[in-house]
Amino acid sequence: MSNEKCATKHKQAEVEERGHWASKVEFLLAVAGNTVGLGNVWRFPYLCYKNGGGAFLVPYLVFVVTCGVPLFLLETTIGQFTQEGAITCWRKLCPLAEGIGYGGQLIILYSLMTYIIILAWALLYLVFSFSSQLPWASCNNYWNTDDCVDFSTRNKTSEWTNQTNTTSAATEFWERRVLAISGGIEEIGSIRWEVLLCLIAMWIICYFCIWKGVRSTGKVVYFTATFPYVMLVILLIRGLSLPGALQGVLFYLLPEPSRLTDPQVWMEAGTQIFFSYGVGVGTLTVLGSYNSYHNNCYTDCLWLCLLNSGTSVVAGFAVFSVLGFMAHEQGVPIADVAESGPGLAFIAYPQAVAMMPLPQLWSVCFFVMIILLGLDTQFVAMEVVMTSIIDMFPTVMRRAGRRERFLLLFCLMCFFSQLVMITEGGMYLFQLFEYYASNGACIVFLSVFETLALGWIFGAERLYGIIKDMTGMNANPFFKICWLFLTPLVLLGSFICSLVEFQPLTFNRWYVYPTWAYVLGWVLALSSILLVPGWALYKLGTGAGNLSQRFHHLCRPEPVYSLTQTREAELQHVGEEDL
Repeated sequence: MSNEKCATKHKQAEVEERGHWASKVEFLLAVAGNTVGLGNVWRFPYLCYKNGGGAFLVPYLVFVVTCGVPLFLLETTIGQFTQEGAITCWRKLCPLAEGIGYGGQLIILYSLMTYIIILAWALLYLVFSFSSQLPWASCNNYWNTDDCVDFSTRNKTSEWTNQTNTTSAATEFWERRVLAISGGIEEIGSIRWEVLLCLIAMWIICYFCIWKGVRSTGKVVYFTATFPYVMLVILLIRGLSLPGALQGVLFYLLPEPSRLTDPQVWMEAGTQIFFSYGVGVGTLTVLGSYNSYHNNCYTDCLWLCLLNSGTSVVAGFAVFSVLGFMAHEQGVPIADVAESGPGLAFIAYPQAVAMMPLPQLWSVCFFVMIILLGLDTQFVAMEVVMTSIIDMFPTVMRRAGRRERFLLLFCLMCFFSQLVMITEGGMYLFQLFEYYASNGACIVFLSVFETLALGWIFGAERLYGIIKDMTGMNANPFFKICWLFLTPLVLLGSFICSLVEFQPLTFNRWYVYPTWAYVLGWVLALSSILLVPGWALYKLGTGAGNLSQRFHHLCRPEPVYSLTQTREAELQHVGEEDL
């Protein structure tokens, strides 16, 4: 009997040692910092203009309602309920689906490898922003070619608009100075030492942001999750005051209802939801697991989703008002200057800033915003992976000093693995990882099985009981319809369409990768997808009893120890009916 008491005390000590957010504000800021990232600024506005302006909001809102919010609530709920990481939570809820957790963590790991390189580029641009003259503002530098055009000094009706071989000073700075890009993925070349130093700096910052777990993460997000909004408001006010801003905003929002019949528009709306809401990979599960059991996660999720989508729309005004100004100054259509992703952050926006009065000031504001938007997404993702691994081996990893040493080893392994991406040919590999390893279709695939496992095997009614027990509120019945029917059907349709419409990656619209590179890309994409059926087959093949007994055992959740006996019996009864 004494041994059992000792074991119980030891288990309780482990749970207490895992820790919680110091306050609800820390949780809200951590989730907001993770989900409100670079995609809200450089991807959503571009997709909106490209896919029908205001009409794009129709498929976007459809995916928000049927997939984004239901998955956001689902993942946060199971994290808060189980108090476990993104892998071990499945052992409590549905052991057969544990491969979903492994697949999600692998996608996060791939994303970590590329995301922090973007931050390194932004840090390098921030350093250059303090120059007496912005280096991407003129063609009088050693890296410029004869085809370089300084738009800020040319007349709007100048002859460059009729030339096909001209490049902007900002483009040449990006491609020839920062990247020194080679002719293809086969030409790796040397490491870009300036980017290397910036990358080291970003890894050091991220390490110290999370080295003490939620105790340090919860404090850092007070700054990293709020200050970008200050920068965004400043840039929004400045952008709207520029000549040509109104044309840019109209171009951004002017609806084209005819685009709603294009399946590609709907696919891109769905993909944007998964990237911006951070669902499907277990991030919200981990962040929710540090909440107290009775935190009102239901209300939190609704407000956080509203904040995320609202930020995306507002960021569009900030971006397209500046792009409208740039098109006005150059005398060209806005479509000629609109960019997405790195093209917006490192070519289009810097070029526009160079045309403004006090360009250094606005350049500093912009890149500080980019760094802070990306920084909390990066270190929260690192915390998610760390938590998921530590929760798998709690007795080993939660001892004094073990976390810090393991985190250092993790950072060093990621750093040395990505050195090839900051070489002269590294951009080609970077794009390969972005396009295949972190592909939205992979996340959609995991999310299909997540909703099936939790909605049908664990039980949507049981989830309702859990939300009621934790928050004291009854969730809207619409979420039950989503978890059982709408969400998996919409996700499955999106996944099938993405496979049908899939196009192999090309770089800069002209470079075609060699065959071995495409094979590598598909290996990266399938590595996360195949973990779901692979893990299920492995557990079914190695468990005790016959196949039917193994399947039944792997679909049953562990006893719900956290609830009252009455509530536990009620949920177990509902769960047995669902099974």
